[in-house]
Amino acid sequence: MAALALSLAGVGISIYLTLLHYAGVTPACPMSGPVDCEAVLTSSYSVIAGSTIPTSVAGIVWFAVSAVIWGWRIGPLHLLWSAIGLATALYLVFVELVVIRVICLWCTAAHVLVFAIALIAVTLWTSREPAR
Repeated sequence: MAALALSLAGVGISIYLTLLHYAGVTPACPMSGPVDCEAVLTSSYSVIAGSTIPTSVAGIVWFAVSAVIWGWRIGPLHLLWSAIGLATALYLVFVELVVIRVICLWCTAAHVLVFAIALIAVTLWTSREPAR
C-alpha cells in the first residue's frame, strides 16, 4: 500500500509540473542559491529530447504504471520498473547538480518518491519466500 500511495503522490507532483509547463507559470519554489525550480524547469532538459513534451509527462506515465503494477503480486516486474525509474531519476539528478548546477524542489520530491518505491520493491523482493 505504501508504494501505491507514493506512486499516486508522484502522479500528483508530475501533473502539477506538467500544468505549470503548459501554463507558462513559475512553480512555488525558492529561486536563489542552490535551489531554482524555474531554471531547471525552463532548461533544455525539462522537455523530452526533440519535442516540446515536458519530462513531467514521462513522470505521470511512470508513476501511473507504477501504481497499476503495485496492485499485482510482487515479482520481477516491480524490480525492473523500479530500476528504470531509478536510473532515470539518477540521470536527472546528475543533470540538475552537474549541468544546470541548481535543483528543483518539486523534481527532488519526485526523485525521492522514485527512490522510495525502488527501495520498497527491493525490500519486498529480497524478503519473499523462495519458490519450492
